[in-house]
Amino acid sequence: MKKTLVPIVAALAFSASALQPAVAAPPPAYYVDEAKLPFAALPGLDTQRAWGVHNGAGYRIEVPMNWNGKLVMWAHGYRGTGLELTVDNHPLRPFLLANGYAWAASSYSRNAYDPSQGAKDTHALTKLFNGRFGKPVRTYITGASMGGHITAVVAEQWPASYDGAMPICGVLGDYELFDYFLDFNLAAQTLSGQNQLYPFGPDYLTSVVPATKAGLGPAFPFALNAAGTNFKALVQLRSGGVRPLFDQGWLYWNAVAGDFLFGLGVGDGTLPRQPGVAVQNSDVTYQFDALPALTPAEDAFNIAIQRVQADPQARRNNGLANVTPTTGTLKIPTLSLHTLGDLFVPFHMEQEYARRVAAKGYAQNFVSRATRDVGHCTFTPTELVQTFTDLVKWVEQGTKPAGDAILDPAAVASPNFGCTYTDKVTPRLWDTVPQLAFLKPPACPAP
Repeated sequence: MKKTLVPIVAALAFSASALQPAVAAPPPAYYVDEAKLPFAALPGLDTQRAWGVHNGAGYRIEVPMNWNGKLVMWAHGYRGTGLELTVDNHPLRPFLLANGYAWAASSYSRNAYDPSQGAKDTHALTKLFNGRFGKPVRTYITGASMGGHITAVVAEQWPASYDGAMPICGVLGDYELFDYFLDFNLAAQTLSGQNQLYPFGPDYLTSVVPATKAGLGPAFPFALNAAGTNFKALVQLRSGGVRPLFDQGWLYWNAVAGDFLFGLGVGDGTLPRQPGVAVQNSDVTYQFDALPALTPAEDAFNIAIQRVQADPQARRNNGLANVTPTTGTLKIPTLSLHTLGDLFVPFHMEQEYARRVAAKGYAQNFVSRATRDVGHCTFTPTELVQTFTDLVKWVEQGTKPAGDAILDPAAVASPNFGCTYTDKVTPRLWDTVPQLAFLKPPACPAP
């Protein structure tokens, strides 16, 4: 079963270690193994390839001989806390090169959850490309997971340098993601009756979590008692609302992925290079249903749950802080993509960013699309190519692409929500792994 998790969780994800305590120590000695930077051309595609180290970050650049003058930057996801810095090839590399696009990708000069450094290093690589190959006629920025966060930051910070942005499965709500991890674990503690206080002790995953799950149902997450049913409903609302694929995502992230979501509660709420506790739920009103009025059970829960208040210095709201905030000041076309069943970086991230962009008066520059899958960043090549192609048409022809009404609860709750932009041909996890057939959602209408 573990083999099915490798492309879904490990490749682009970050983990609970992002919230491990910050330790006062000399800066880690990050390094690039330059022997790993060279990469071969794809069969049948004649390209000029470059690699090296710039400002402490490894990079790869590829320019086709029939270059159309356009550059597509790639921002990778979380790489853990190890010292070796590594580079991804662009996931759209075959499509880009075949259509005349150049691409470039940075390792960043730091690991850990550090979108500030990722944004600065990606932008520095853009400038390096401009100096070495000439300024492109168009420059696009794309990225996944933490790289989606970086993509939004780059688009907001340097709008004059980029023409369009494509974040996918992105952490577009910055600190809101870490708050969601806190919500999941504190709500589980309160509803299960375990009532362990945050930050949790060293036996949290080994002793507390098994007792917590037992308190939520006889066979968590499949069979739930009343408390477990309320917990599932709370997680649904906190992760993006009533929507298709949530039930399948609930089972995937709590059964197939084991205690992954509980593991995101491990740590003390601090973030690398940033002092103080960065998570909070002091401003949250929790509910078990989508009705505005609180029920007696919801009232009692909101009184009972532990409240955590972030330290002011830990949640910076401007500038290139470590967890750089996405302000919504979005001045270039941005087309985003997110899976509905992702409970790691949930669909709520799209909604949070859409609200920020609208509040700043830039709603015309943001379009979001949903696809029907349970994984994190599990998009098919067809979905990615279509998204990028539509972004290019928007930038270069003025044809704004359609998207999903992600802020309309009724639209999001529709049984067919997410069908429009989902690849209905490529097999999914539940099609290829017989043991996971229980994750298969109702079919979308035929194309």
